[in-house]
Amino acid sequence: MYLPLYVENRDVAEAEALIAQFGKEAGLEAAERAETSRDLGNHISYCRWRQIERLIILLSVKVPLGTIH
Repeated sequence: MYLPLYVENRDVAEAEALIAQFGKEAGLEAAERAETSRDLGNHISYCRWRQIERLIILLSVKVPLGTIH
């Protein structure tokens, strides 16, 4: 899995809103929005939604990722 490289505050808020609205299907919703953006030729929006999709996965994981100090 690729981790998000750059996330803005609005992306975190969007991910949380999708999780609240769609629950376990939030990642799929973000993926669908990414595909729609790609089909429309909007590569910037496509990349943003892919990052949000990855962020949703990270937010849903219940175990720590990486090193714990």
